[in-house]
Amino acid sequence: MNNLLEINNVVKRYGNYTALNNVSIHIAKGSVFGLLGPNGAGKTSLIRIINQITMPDSGEIILDGEKLAPHHIEHIGYLPEERGLYKSMKVGEQALYLAQLKGMPKNEAKKRLKYWFDKFDIGAWWGKKIEELSKGMAQKVQFIVTVLHQPKLLIFDEPFSGFDPINAQLIGKEILQLRDEGATIIFSTHRMESVEEMCDEIALINKSNKILDGKLDDIKRQYKTNTFQIGLKTNNADEVTQKLKNNFEVFPADFKLLNDALKLNVKLKPDSTANDLLSFLTSNGEVQHFVELIPSANDIFIQAINKNS
Repeated sequence: MNNLLEINNVVKRYGNYTALNNVSIHIAKGSVFGLLGPNGAGKTSLIRIINQITMPDSGEIILDGEKLAPHHIEHIGYLPEERGLYKSMKVGEQALYLAQLKGMPKNEAKKRLKYWFDKFDIGAWWGKKIEELSKGMAQKVQFIVTVLHQPKLLIFDEPFSGFDPINAQLIGKEILQLRDEGATIIFSTHRMESVEEMCDEIALINKSNKILDGKLDDIKRQYKTNTFQIGLKTNNADEVTQKLKNNFEVFPADFKLLNDALKLNVKLKPDSTANDLLSFLTSNGEVQHFVELIPSANDIFIQAINKNS
């Protein structure tokens, strides 16, 4: 079996409100899967169902070939957006307690905690209370507690919230390392730059419905428009622009170059190729800049949501 998690036709209602409408998502083993959507889309409802905090009204969840059951909680690590550490407890005592709740023997938990505390260089925090730590420091502790029992499935909801750029990069590297070691990761965030960096596949939920899913690279190919950002050093900018308009679709562009080259966005017509455009440019000046405009995850998010609103 290639999928660790299969969500099949899940429906969840709260009274007359439908939070999830027949949602199906399959998540491959050893991948980072982006679960995306605007606020109120249904992401949290789905995460709560996977964690068995609530149950679906219909549909099923399959984890590693088995229908989701209470004992599977030992195979799941969940870092919620709203963190849940007890502020008055000491860091070490709390981490040890939470590890044992996940089924870890005390001695094994201590061993793994030492590994992670040493790795993050936070051994001095062991006897401190959570309320004595900064938000970012507490985030590191929560991250350790989430991954400590080496679960098959890790769910990170806004994992970089509260981190400065250095620590966000550190945690990002650890998440990718966990993936490389065999963990399957659900990554939920509104930071689209993190989606670009982290995710192999994504699903986009809007108004309780899944409206998009697949490999991020494949989705980018679907959304690209064969438009190129060009910078051309020429003495005949007006003439070149008019010639371009006779053969391609031409739009103004705003990007930085270190000279006063002609800057345009040029969209290919169905019967033209990138080589046709490049050949034209080289015969009419010195090409300073030639880049295909590939839609970002942020562009795709906005377009898909607007289309389905």
